[in-house]
Amino acid sequence: MSPHHPEVDVVVVGAGMAGLVCAHRLRSRGVGVLVLEAGPRPGGRTAGAEVDGEPVDLGGQFIGPGQDRVYALAAELGIATFPTYTAGSNVLETGTGRLRRFRGMAPRLGPVTLLDVAQARFRLDRLAGTIDTGTPWRSPDAAALDGQTLQSWIDRTVRTRGGRRFLALAVRAIWACEPGELSLLHALFYVKSAGSLSALTDFEGGAQQDRLVCGAHGLARRLAAGLGAGLLLDTPVRRIEQDDRGATVITEAGTAWRTGQVVVAVPPPLASRIAYHPPMPAVRDNLLQRLPMGSVLKYIATYPEPFWRTAGLSGAALSLRGPITMTVDSSPQSGRRGVLIAFVGGRAARDLATCSEAGRRALLLDALSRLFGPPAARPTAFVEQNWNDEPFTRGAYAAVFPPGTWTGPGSALRAAVGRIHWAGTETSPRWYGYIEGAVRSGELAADTVIRALRPRPPAPAGEAARPPS
Repeated sequence: MSPHHPEVDVVVVGAGMAGLVCAHRLRSRGVGVLVLEAGPRPGGRTAGAEVDGEPVDLGGQFIGPGQDRVYALAAELGIATFPTYTAGSNVLETGTGRLRRFRGMAPRLGPVTLLDVAQARFRLDRLAGTIDTGTPWRSPDAAALDGQTLQSWIDRTVRTRGGRRFLALAVRAIWACEPGELSLLHALFYVKSAGSLSALTDFEGGAQQDRLVCGAHGLARRLAAGLGAGLLLDTPVRRIEQDDRGATVITEAGTAWRTGQVVVAVPPPLASRIAYHPPMPAVRDNLLQRLPMGSVLKYIATYPEPFWRTAGLSGAALSLRGPITMTVDSSPQSGRRGVLIAFVGGRAARDLATCSEAGRRALLLDALSRLFGPPAARPTAFVEQNWNDEPFTRGAYAAVFPPGTWTGPGSALRAAVGRIHWAGTETSPRWYGYIEGAVRSGELAADTVIRALRPRPPAPAGEAARPPS
């Protein structure tokens, strides 16, 4: 270890959206802050690239009503928003390859199946209304809800085979996992954190309603630029030590930064790879060992124009046949070029990742051509973002809570350990898994740290100082 220990008020570990927002808020309050990012770029689960001359989001990109903090942040930074393109018909590909056009968010599943799905959505929303997002483990019947998977609930609640298949597809689109991989309590918490299931799935009025003109990655870059020399990239943190006087954050290169408070703002699986001294409480170690990330691949295909629009299509599609889970029109606001994004989630993402790059490309272009016709098989550019292989995220969209996790070690998720605080979309009671959740968590962590740094007022003359409560 270097004998020189630079000092700073707060060290933030991770330059994803949560870490950047935390640092931005701390600096605005006059707090000295240093952000240490393991990777070569800021942004975390937001990422961007220029594809065929167009800036595109390789990670999180959508925002919608109820996500007040990210809208406010964009306005503060002078970043405009515009609506996601939704005009025209959506497409559902059945398991046998038939294409069914539909409007709104209710695909043509047949009247009996459609009613079956509707009653399941109603029951899920009603159950979600009972969940306390601040302390999910204290919700009514929490142990029973956390003792089963979402799949077991679907099996009991949904009567039709088509309904079960459609809901499984919805789970892959929302959570990037299989219904049997997450607990019912976590699914309900997730729905409640957004307000309703419709808030998660809808475009107009839902979480996919709007996009940022510069992209979500542009928002992250603007936050990072404001930090200047206060952001160090390619600087993995390997160890955090605490003592009575402060904390020491030690990087892979051996530099040791002395600080008053630390905010760890990385996905849970990565937080578990940092060595802590004294060690973390056993309950927190147990929690992090149980939290895998969702599995998702994102594809960007560009075309000379958004040709599907002239065919009366919105660009939004769902596929029960696979491997694609869903597609969205991600063309620039001007419409001067066509951009389709496609997601592959859950088991299909893991299976597809075992194929060669050429094999994945062929499968995806074949699927796009089935959904939108032969022109979709001839993009001018085609880019894959495999979030499962990203070394400093290890998956997306967020960590998945298996059965027994919320009611077991779940209470350790947000609790500070001495001078170490936690941020990231997983720690937010609102909009878990979304950019909004990351922004809220970063703001909350900054406010908590500011209170921790504020010296306690001296006791009045003649009175003994009271210990902290």
